[in-house]
Amino acid sequence: MCGIVAYIGDKRAVPILIYGLKKLEYRGYDSAGLAVINNQKLEVVKKKGKVGELAKSAELKGLKGNIGIAHTRWATHGEPSELNAHPHLGCNGDIAIVHNGIIENYQSLRSLLIGEGHKISSETDSEIVAHLIEKFYEGDLEKAVLQTLNLVEGAFGLAIIHEDKNEIIAARKGSPLIIGVGKDEMFVASDVSAILKYTKEIIYLNDNEIAKITKNKVSVKNILGEKINHKVEEVKWSAGQIEKNGFKHFMLKEIFEQPESVQNTLRGRLYDDKVKLSVKIQPNKVDRIIIVACGTSWHSALIGKFLIEKLVRIPVEVDYASEFRYRDPIVGKNNLVIVISQSGETADTLAALHEAKNKGANTIGIVNTVGSTIAREVDSGMFLHAGPEIGVASTKAFTCQITALLLLALYLKQERNEPLDKKLLKEMKKLPQRIEKVLEYSDDIRKIARKLSRCNDFLYLGRGINFPVALEGALKLKEISYIHAEGYPSAEMKHGPIALVDENLPSFFIAQKDKMYEKNLSNIEEVKARKGKIIVLGTEGDQKIAQLADYSILLPQMCEEISPIVNVVVMQLLAYHIADLKKINMDKPRNLAKSVTVE
Repeated sequence: MCGIVAYIGDKRAVPILIYGLKKLEYRGYDSAGLAVINNQKLEVVKKKGKVGELAKSAELKGLKGNIGIAHTRWATHGEPSELNAHPHLGCNGDIAIVHNGIIENYQSLRSLLIGEGHKISSETDSEIVAHLIEKFYEGDLEKAVLQTLNLVEGAFGLAIIHEDKNEIIAARKGSPLIIGVGKDEMFVASDVSAILKYTKEIIYLNDNEIAKITKNKVSVKNILGEKINHKVEEVKWSAGQIEKNGFKHFMLKEIFEQPESVQNTLRGRLYDDKVKLSVKIQPNKVDRIIIVACGTSWHSALIGKFLIEKLVRIPVEVDYASEFRYRDPIVGKNNLVIVISQSGETADTLAALHEAKNKGANTIGIVNTVGSTIAREVDSGMFLHAGPEIGVASTKAFTCQITALLLLALYLKQERNEPLDKKLLKEMKKLPQRIEKVLEYSDDIRKIARKLSRCNDFLYLGRGINFPVALEGALKLKEISYIHAEGYPSAEMKHGPIALVDENLPSFFIAQKDKMYEKNLSNIEEVKARKGKIIVLGTEGDQKIAQLADYSILLPQMCEEISPIVNVVVMQLLAYHIADLKKINMDKPRNLAKSVTVE
């Protein structure tokens, strides 16, 4: 969603702010702006559109100040426009704020402020924060912010400056915010990628915390004004990991990083045919598991359900995190709730976690981002170690999530003193090589993509553990190529979707040599009888499939449990190549954001 970056130190702020905004572009936005204290005067520059437009602005050239805040905005209240872009000012023009999140009671606060004579110029909910701070300001900026935060309801990540103060005030509730610690300089950002070039020393703010930041000191309090001590943590990522390194797009780079990222998820967790995890679970006391997630992570959760129920025989439910807490779920102390989020900051998933904890469930988080809110609030968890994922459409995080869920399923089985399948363990160790084999098909998949890139609709069809892979394949195509696509269990096709089949509709079947093979063949024949285009992901040496299909990708035989991790790479490559042939920048697809931090 929206991005924040702020700087205070001895260097000129503008280049640092622009660099940080560019690193946050992947999160999704429609306008950008910055505010700098220049010769003890607050100067603001805002532009609709991309950060590049802001960077080219002649107004920036005269801004030499070394304190500033900047923002990329994703429109919620008010259309994308220069007026609605951040930073926002109070009436006097001496206080500037940038805000991520949503102020739920902004209408009543807006009416209050207007009644007191404040002139609200934008359509945003964020602007009222600047006016409230101005209302309370009597020389102590931190105190005015604290008073404001006790009035507002909702979610916020905030950075605030005043032209008379050599300080930045930062605050968070429900929207991620970090502080970067440098030598005689400090940074604030909503994402570590914005400041990793300058420092790896990070303070992670928690909900309901406020920080007063000067160039060489950070003081943190809770919303009641009580001091809090935070340790400085070191980020393990390198700046090079958030560069394209010769690839045309981040998405392609991240697809090709999957052998390494899956290996990193496995590393240290498979040893002497045993699974070693640091999660806090007593499997014999777990009578039910609930997995909650959103988007691509929800698809990995569906695969996790299949794996856990098959291997451990514990019943598993999968819930959309956005719906979980609103239906008053039945959750108790013998239930295990697993929350999955690449960023560890997904608002709906975080709310679902709070609901589960409030109801007494044991909680596990599967996240990629060390220091994220979910990582800190679950009872225990598993880090994916996939490395930074910059492309908006998740690829390597998805395969690592499935890998983590498979490890968790095996761990639960092991802890119940049940033997593990040594053949499966052996297959898991070969997973990186399996994925490397799929990546060798990239050029062949591009040739198929060239034939299909002008299609308007797709069907993706799979059965059993590969039905969620069909869902994920359809989602990837929708997200980055803007082609309408639907995923279904293959047998459900004749319960409605078959009405769409004609010579213009491609149907992508996952039909490998497994227990559902004959059933899938029958479904393929049904589409062929109606002259539909058929793409099949099958098994090496299967001539019957190759003859039935218009296009086929045939992979070596593999065990069922690892097949989703391997198969989805084909779906990712097909979606990528179609989008690239359509000249779409899939790293920044329209209307989408990398991390959804508001409901």
